[in-house]
Amino acid sequence: MLHQQKRTQIKLKCLTAMAALGLAFTVGSPATSALAKAEEKPKFEFGIIPDIQYCDCEINGTRHYRESVDKLKDAAQTMNQEDVAFTVQTGDLIDRNLSSFSTILPVFNTIESPKYHVLGNHDFPVPTDEVVDILDMPNQYYDFKYKNWRFIVLDTNDLSLYANPVDSEKYKEAQNMYDSLKANNDINAQTWNGGVSEEQLSWLRGVLDQAAQRQEKVVVFSHMPVAPENNHNVWNDEAVVKELEAHGNVVAYFNGHNHVGNYDLKNGIHYVNLEGMVETADTTSYSIVRVFKDHLEIDGFGRESDRVLKIQ
Repeated sequence: MLHQQKRTQIKLKCLTAMAALGLAFTVGSPATSALAKAEEKPKFEFGIIPDIQYCDCEINGTRHYRESVDKLKDAAQTMNQEDVAFTVQTGDLIDRNLSSFSTILPVFNTIESPKYHVLGNHDFPVPTDEVVDILDMPNQYYDFKYKNWRFIVLDTNDLSLYANPVDSEKYKEAQNMYDSLKANNDINAQTWNGGVSEEQLSWLRGVLDQAAQRQEKVVVFSHMPVAPENNHNVWNDEAVVKELEAHGNVVAYFNGHNHVGNYDLKNGIHYVNLEGMVETADTTSYSIVRVFKDHLEIDGFGRESDRVLKIQ
């Protein structure tokens, strides 16, 4: 199985790294064994699955929609075997059809630990309120706590030309924001991107402020990136980044949307764009993130890279 092969690869990587550093451990030494166990044990771990994008549809370029079912089954098995604290899918659970939810949701729900959804631009065959109901989400954007960490889920489709009825105020705001970007020839002036409303930015500011008062570290999940500059970025990415940097307690921002992946480290925040699961016929993409006192370790499966994110 994919996850079993991955475990072996990780062990080999660790042994190779130890050898390169000239580290020698005496087999059977109680002191070194205890130290190794203390060093290697994370406080907790969680799963992230990006851009599943299931559809009972023909292949489109590198997107193999039907294969996402088996890829997700494998990811769910890994999450259950690893006994993760929770799992987040970062949006685009489906590609286009309302009926796709009834096929892919039961597979996602085989994950035994708590599960959280992020809304993606492909998740709107119906307006936002209806998608929120289908996915049994508390709201289109929300937060939750695990141990001394605050996890924030943003909705980067809040102001968009696909998630809101055409006669709504949010649609009008989205049209104005898009037109302004288009007039400036901004690279993220794409109709498949969206923006974050002032209402949501205000909410984000309040959650981050409370987290700072409680001395909670923060991880943010979103569908669209905000850094580095990219044509997939949230329309008002600079406004979002400003809020994320305001309190100095955000460690990482995880997103999908750009299926080839990306990464940036800016003012102490790690911006990790995960690769899309839907891409390729037979290679998956998902991660387990292990939380340590001074860093996060991303254990990437399939095309996803392994990373160490130091807490600044």
